[in-house]
Amino acid sequence: MGKIGFGYGSEWHLLRHLGYHREYLSQNILNVIGGNSVEFLDFDFSKENAPLQDDKEFLGLEFIQDEQVQEKWKSFWAQTGNSQNWDAVGKIHFDNRDEWLLVEAKGHIGEINSDCGATNPTSKQKIFTALEKASQAFGNQSKPVENWLKNYYQYANRLAVLHFLMNECVPLVNVRLLFIYFYGENRENAKCPQNEQEWLPAIQEMNHWLGVDKTCELAKRVHYLFLPVNPLGGGVRPSSKGG
Repeated sequence: MGKIGFGYGSEWHLLRHLGYHREYLSQNILNVIGGNSVEFLDFDFSKENAPLQDDKEFLGLEFIQDEQVQEKWKSFWAQTGNSQNWDAVGKIHFDNRDEWLLVEAKGHIGEINSDCGATNPTSKQKIFTALEKASQAFGNQSKPVENWLKNYYQYANRLAVLHFLMNECVPLVNVRLLFIYFYGENRENAKCPQNEQEWLPAIQEMNHWLGVDKTCELAKRVHYLFLPVNPLGGGVRPSSKGG
């Protein structure tokens, strides 16, 4: 997560929905995933996290209070550099179980692009090995693992977390990934989809680049939610700033 924009950007709109429209957000999530209710975790306070000022988002798997999971995670994923940071973390309550919900939000097309920035050779090798396992778990049979390190690396490393919790942990940790794609914003220097259909080609290209088989069992735990920044229309003033 970068610096939160004032009045624009995916982080801003997710915070709006968590603060002012939580029931609306939760119902839309349940419509996509199923379940009975959604419960979000509070972020911690912080004196050090510059982008969020006084608050600290969840990194890696620090929200899971299980020593065995944490130790296995350390052997699976590089522990130096930037770990996965989540826009929101929660749980979905079903009739007979709870499942973790890991959320990423996007507001314009450029936000989905990223490359792996690891420079330490040991870390790079560990990340490559982890992504190779995730790639296989998601049914990739045609794309090189190197594709998972560039262009859509953030998406790829989130898929790796899903693979780790569902396939590497014993017993498995039930989890779902939710990508929230906001639409309807108007900003200069950013390609902002104005409806769900304008998001779909970029998402399809992302999965194609990684070779994700959308019919495999693990891919069924990756969900997409398309939300207007304002269901009534308008409400977002043009801005030349990024975010």
